[in-house]
Amino acid sequence: MPAAEVPIALSAPLRSADLRRAAAPVSVVVDAGVRDRVERGRDFLRDVLREEERPVYGATTGFGALVGFPGREEEADQCDNTLAHLGAGQGPDLAHEVSRAALLVRVWSLAQGVSGVSAHVIDGLAAMFATTFVPAIPRYGSVGASGDLIPLACAAQALRGRGEAYVDGRRMPAAEALHHAGLTPLTLDGRDALALVNGTSLTTAATALALDGVRSAHRAMQALTCLLVDLLGCDPGFLDPRLIAAYGHPGAADVADGMRKHLSGIVPAGTRALQEPYSIRCSPQLLGAAEDALRYVDGVVAGDLSGVSDNPLFFPDDDLVVHGGNFFGQPAAFASDVLAMVTAQLGNLAERQLDLLVDPARNGGLPPMLAAGPGRQHGMQGVQLATTAFVAEIRHAAVPVSMQSLPTNLHNQDVVPFGTQAALRAHDAAALLRLLCGSLAVGLRQAAHVGARRPTAPGCAALLDALIEAIPPVDPDRPLDADVRKAAELMVDVW
Repeated sequence: MPAAEVPIALSAPLRSADLRRAAAPVSVVVDAGVRDRVERGRDFLRDVLREEERPVYGATTGFGALVGFPGREEEADQCDNTLAHLGAGQGPDLAHEVSRAALLVRVWSLAQGVSGVSAHVIDGLAAMFATTFVPAIPRYGSVGASGDLIPLACAAQALRGRGEAYVDGRRMPAAEALHHAGLTPLTLDGRDALALVNGTSLTTAATALALDGVRSAHRAMQALTCLLVDLLGCDPGFLDPRLIAAYGHPGAADVADGMRKHLSGIVPAGTRALQEPYSIRCSPQLLGAAEDALRYVDGVVAGDLSGVSDNPLFFPDDDLVVHGGNFFGQPAAFASDVLAMVTAQLGNLAERQLDLLVDPARNGGLPPMLAAGPGRQHGMQGVQLATTAFVAEIRHAAVPVSMQSLPTNLHNQDVVPFGTQAALRAHDAAALLRLLCGSLAVGLRQAAHVGARRPTAPGCAALLDALIEAIPPVDPDRPLDADVRKAAELMVDVW
């Protein structure tokens, strides 16, 4: 069965690859084991609600700072009470891949059976993934503290047929979108509604997708750095295993080992200076430190994807309803800030390597800007200007968000992690890093056209040949925006 047709089982651990697949229609399976634990959790909630002395947040009470007041008596009214006041989001709609990934994270959490939701909520969400339906979710409004309340409320309303949504990429009223997709509007009570919104699923999804993008770019930067080394005829001594072992960092050792394999067979030109600029000589240390940091983010994302984000939680076997803070997105907030910092330094490396490549004082005598006819042509000049802008944008996004807490909600939420902001900014930065990889790849391909030597390492020669096949030489000048995107796709998605 092709990978795209393999269903996503809610009984199995969720992976980042599942989130990527959820961007397109995919089968999400609710098996008997999932249904049994969800129904047991729901039955337990019903038993608890019959006991007047056992209050349940959001089912018998108001929300947030108004928890001390009773909620509405009718279940349908309590659902409206939950969602209506959260309709306060603003800004552009989230990328469709992020919105659908967030709902996959949400349904997986609910399917663990400790949220007290109705089984038909799980079924309805699972059915959505087989279609192109996407709730229109505004970007701004969540602080990632009591879950991603405002964006997830918008998603829940769309699944009820309220607000706006997309089908086949077209934006329309949500009720119309549900009809076109062949979906039935969800019917929710107060607990169902609160469970849909009271988790950091958007934060988790955006962090996981950003991590995937940065990891792919990190791998691409290792290959591109090796190609740069070979095209210029550099001595690979800066990758000596004894040197790197003495450095003492596992990420650097692993990166250097991979780069040595990629450069296997290289013959130095013997014309370079004794020591290369840091963008070459220190690349295993920089890329290695990034690897160590990304491993930390790997662990946070794995924890978030395998954990339940909700409040309260229901444990039928222990006759227990626990009110707490499992909706607090601090782990992802810290991880996303680390991810953004890694992205900024990887972006710096790509931009500096392109700058080295276009500079005749450092590129082994290749023409300035790698122009086939300097003056009459301008080669990589526009692309380099764009990379400078990309780096500036990434640096802006890398300002830490996770420590900028602001109290809100009558000081009920007196500390907040701002994980949603951190995650979405990391996701944006990952997209720019992808373009920086594409820009450097186009530059390396152009260097080969204007006089750089043929790579001597077979791995580097294979990469250059792939770039030559995909990207025509810049001779004469032409717009390179599409070429940068194509090279980015080759390097980040394929190579």
